[in-house]
Amino acid sequence: MGCGPIIAIKNLRKVFSVEGGEIVAIDGLSFDVKEGRITALVGPNGCGKTTLLRILAGLEEPTGGVVEMNGNPIRGPGADRGMIFQEFALFPWRTVLGNVKFGLEVRGIPKEESEAAARRFIELVGLRGFEERYPHELSSGMRQKVAFARALVNDPKVILMDEPFASLDAQTRNLMQEELIRIWRATEKTILFVTHSVDEALFLSDEVIVLTQRPAKVKKIFSIDLPRPRDRTGLQFNELRRLILRELSEELMATHGMGD
Repeated sequence: MGCGPIIAIKNLRKVFSVEGGEIVAIDGLSFDVKEGRITALVGPNGCGKTTLLRILAGLEEPTGGVVEMNGNPIRGPGADRGMIFQEFALFPWRTVLGNVKFGLEVRGIPKEESEAAARRFIELVGLRGFEERYPHELSSGMRQKVAFARALVNDPKVILMDEPFASLDAQTRNLMQEELIRIWRATEKTILFVTHSVDEALFLSDEVIVLTQRPAKVKKIFSIDLPRPRDRTGLQFNELRRLILRELSEELMATHGMGD
């Protein structure tokens, strides 16, 4: 896997106009996302994490600063980036196969080719035999796997994930985290995801980026060099959890006016 930057964010600023004024969501945000790595974003509620993902996906325009992928400005959505939302966003009237091949159909890929590609990724995520099932016939974990397959089938260079496991119960969430590592190893994709769970960030990531309260800036970056599979009860894991939680606690105290 490569480890140079694939995404560069430099002095990013995002301002939303609202009735009676404006909201500065992001201001002076700078960091790189390394190719082939998993990077987690954590920070206080409302600090601009999802806004940042939407800018990287091309769904929002920055107010200022630079956002580049492989040296080229991000100016809109593109097949080189796949987005996985918290709510899965599957089409209820389409089968698993229909959902996974949708993006290929939109791109005009011939039916036989798109179906063959969709079936490969359905198998990769462990859903072989469920191709003709509809979303309401699947568990929440299986629906998330469909979302993975739909993102992967378009062969994006980067996968952006917004709280992908937040709606799952604890046991399913842990299983899906292990599945994500398996899929990441098989595909070698670059993954950037938002989470409110420090445990999840540590279990999955090569790097954890802690953001400040709104407007978001980088507070601290933690390199996670623990071998996989990771032991959530290990001393190093828990020491890193303590350090990250301390950084987040400082931001939460400042947000609620409890700092010095």
